[in-house]
Parts: sequence; structure tokens; C-alpha cells
Amino acid sequence: MSAEKLTVEKVIRALRKEYPRVNCTLHWRSSLGLLVATILAAQCTDERVNMVTKDLFRKYRKPGDYLAVSQRQLEKDIHSCGTYRMKAKAIRQSCRTIIRMYGGKVPRTMEEMLTLRGVGRKTAAIVLGTAYGIIEGIPIDTHNIRLLRRLGLTRKKEQGKIELDMMKKTPRKDWLTLSHLMVAHGRAICHARNPQCSQCVFAQSCPKSLVRKKTGR
Repeated sequence: MSAEKLTVEKVIRALRKEYPRVNCTLHWRSSLGLLVATILAAQCTDERVNMVTKDLFRKYRKPGDYLAVSQRQLEKDIHSCGTYRMKAKAIRQSCRTIIRMYGGKVPRTMEEMLTLRGVGRKTAAIVLGTAYGIIEGIPIDTHNIRLLRRLGLTRKKEQGKIELDMMKKTPRKDWLTLSHLMVAHGRAICHARNPQCSQCVFAQSCPKSLVRKKTGR
């Protein structure tokens, strides 16, 4: 892209060409499965989570299944995802709430999702948008924070403020897509420590481009 100010629309248009099949990279079979996978993904790679849930989802299919075993057993089953004690507690408490308050079904609103332990706006937005097609927020993770700021799309620094800023600038229909595109580009090109600027579609337009710095453009 030429050296002109980037906008959300331009970024989405360009990255859709680069990643035409972008989607949630977590494997899931149900809304409950996606919720569990998203909780496990905190401070853990999606690849590792997908390895763990391959067996986990055969054993646990309903909220009651996670409560039918001991805390220690669930910890053992998710151990390799890290912070397994905290995650096991979050999953079990969320399942209790789902059974007690929502008839055994993962809720369908942001307000209700936020009553579940271990669920913040990012997790809620992923589950609602991916499992139900209900767009109530933009999942802002570390890739989103890094890329949105590098590309000059936001000057905000805090996760919550970045989400609110981008919700104002982005058409609602693109909220989830924007997040997925940021993740895809962050993993492929715009790495935290060693961004591959020479291979980036925004090499001549990104404010932080190392290519622009070298050429003086």
C-alpha cells in the first residue's frame, strides 16, 4: 500500500486479501466447548489448547460433566495449558452458573456472559460472535493491542479503552473480523520483537514500518 494514512476500512480490505479464510483458530464443537477453549487459551497458545481439547471434548460434553469430576481431575486434564488450577476453577464455576442461572445453556448476551467466572469482554465477544453470530464487542488480545497501535488506528493503551475506540471506528459487522485479522497478521508478519516489515502489505504506510525508516519515506 502507498504511504497514506491508514484507516480501519483500508486495513480490513487489505488483510482480507492476505487472509481470506481468517476465523477463530480454536477448535470447538459447541458453545460450551468454545467457552472452555477460550478460558484455556489465556496465556497459552491456541495450538496447545487444540491439542488438549481434542481429548477433553470427548470426556466433557455438558456443563454437568465438568462438575461430575473432582477439581484435581480436571486440573490434570488441562495441566499443559498452564495456570491449570485457576482455569479449572473458572470452568467449574462457570458451569455451575450456566446450570443454575441459564438452564444449562451458555448465555447469549454480553451482560449474562460476564456473570461467568473467568469471562471478560474478550472471551464473551469471541463466544457470542463465533458460536452464536451475535456481535456485542471486539475481542482485544495482545495481537490486537500491538497491531492497532502500530498501524496508528488507535492511540489508546488500555484494553478496554482500545475496544471502545475501535467500536466507534469500525462497522459493527466487522468487529469480530477485525480482531481475527489482527491475530492472523500478528502471528504471520507483525511479530512483537521482530516484525517482518519488508514482507508486510503495509510496508509503505504503517507509521512504525522499519522499511519506511530505512528509506526515509
